[in-house]
Amino acid sequence: MTSARGLVAAQSARFASLDPLLPPATEPPMDGHVITAALADGTRVAGVVSHQSFEPHSTTRLWSTAEVWEMLPLVGEAQGMDALLTRFRRHLDSQEVGDDTACVVHWPSRDSKAARAFLDHGLVPLSVLAVRLKTPAQHMSRTLTIRRATPHDLETVLELSLAELEYSSYVGSTIVRPEAAATKRRALVERLKNASPIWLAERDGIAVALAECAIVSSEPGTMAAARLPRGRWGYVNCVSVLPGARGTGIGQQLLAHAHQELHRMGTVGTYLYYNPPNPLSSVFWPRQGYRPLWTVWEVRPASALR
Repeated sequence: MTSARGLVAAQSARFASLDPLLPPATEPPMDGHVITAALADGTRVAGVVSHQSFEPHSTTRLWSTAEVWEMLPLVGEAQGMDALLTRFRRHLDSQEVGDDTACVVHWPSRDSKAARAFLDHGLVPLSVLAVRLKTPAQHMSRTLTIRRATPHDLETVLELSLAELEYSSYVGSTIVRPEAAATKRRALVERLKNASPIWLAERDGIAVALAECAIVSSEPGTMAAARLPRGRWGYVNCVSVLPGARGTGIGQQLLAHAHQELHRMGTVGTYLYYNPPNPLSSVFWPRQGYRPLWTVWEVRPASALR
C-alpha cells in the first residue's frame, strides 16, 4: 500500500486505534514538496513538506519563527518516522536556512514510538494541543468579579496579554519581538470591537486575570478539521494571571466561568495549546480536565534537525 490515498486510509485507521478523539488523517497539500523513504521490509512511507514565511507584523510571528518547514507524515500503519525524518533532513540540505527558522511536525500525542524518533532527530515537544470535552457545570465558590471585556478595557487586556506572552517566551515557542505590543494591540482592538468571548477577573475593582477565547468550527474543509473532532469548539487562546495573584485559585475560577459560558454558546468542548516545559501550565491545565491530543514537535533553527 504505497499510494498516497492508501497511506492516508491506513494512517486514519492507526489514528483511530491511538486515540478516539483524533480526526481521520487528511490528504496532503498539493503545493508541498513530496519526500519518500523505503523501509527494510520494502514498505514505502511518504511525507509532504511545506515552507511558509510570515510577515514581520503578523500575529503568527509572536509564537513562531519567521520561516517554518512543516512536514505532514504519511506513514500509514508502518513505524517509518525515523526514515522519513532522515529524508526531511536531506531535503533541508537543498534549502537556504537562516537562524529565525524551525522544522515542525504535528503528531498524535499518544504515539510513543514516533516520539522516540522525533527525540533522536533533535525535535522537542515544545507545545501540545490539549482538549477538554463538555462536562456538567460544577458549582464553585467565587471570590472574584468576572465580566466580559469591552473596547474600554483595551489597555488592561493588552497588559495582561503581554505579561503572558513574556512569561511564555521563557518556557515555550513564544517570541517577544520588538513589534509585539503593536501587533497584539491591533489584534485585540478587532477582537474587542467584535465582542469576542474575552473575560476579565477583578478583585477589589482591579483586573488580575484574563481569559481570551474564541469559537472555532471544525467542519470539512476547515483548518480545525485536521486537528479536532467535528463540531463547534471553544478555543482558549490566552489565560493570564498577574504574578502576585498566582496560586490563589483565580485562574481556576476564571476558567470555570469561561468554560460555562463557552458551553452555553453551544460548544462540544474546549481546546488550547500549552507548553510542556512550562512548570505552571503543565500542571494547571491537566487539573482543569485537559489532556494532550496532538504534540507539536519542533527544532530551532531548522538546520539543527538531525
